[in-house]
Amino acid sequence: MKATSNEQALLKGLANNDSAAIELLYKENFSTIQTFILANNGSYDDAKDVFQEAMIALYEKAQTESFVLTCQIKTYVYSVCRRLWLKRLQQKGRFTHPIDNLEESISVDDDLEAHAKHDAAYAIMDRALKSLGEPCKSLLEGYYLQKMDMQALAAEFGYTNSDNAKNQKYKCLMRLKKLFFAQYNIGE
Repeated sequence: MKATSNEQALLKGLANNDSAAIELLYKENFSTIQTFILANNGSYDDAKDVFQEAMIALYEKAQTESFVLTCQIKTYVYSVCRRLWLKRLQQKGRFTHPIDNLEESISVDDDLEAHAKHDAAYAIMDRALKSLGEPCKSLLEGYYLQKMDMQALAAEFGYTNSDNAKNQKYKCLMRLKKLFFAQYNIGE
């Protein structure tokens, strides 16, 4: 996929130190890189460092007349960040496979598409959870997010015993599942 004219304009803006173009590039690309780094033994600061290095590389490339972007900017940035992060992991001894065999430009369209699908599914789950209502929302959050056991949930929500709390949690989970898939199937 070739870079669009909008992306070419962004590259031109980057080469000319246009703050609006730089800010847009950060806004559109950093969260993907942050998610990748955090999922691969990194921290938020690691993500900022690697992303900054990739932006510098893109800036330097954009300033040369001979540079032609043959993919989307997000693919290029992700590819550079992935390579930089894998090199760093290898240097720290956390990544054991040699990365010399990796291609210079890694195809990440499938990874980005999967990431976009996950983001969409999380957004649908968030909407479904918000529309679930009480006490189901609090009960599920207590169990799954706060890691409360059934005895604690029974006491918190006034159920006579942990079996009743477990039964209610199951009913709430089924309602959430129904709400989620009703919205999820509309999106496909």
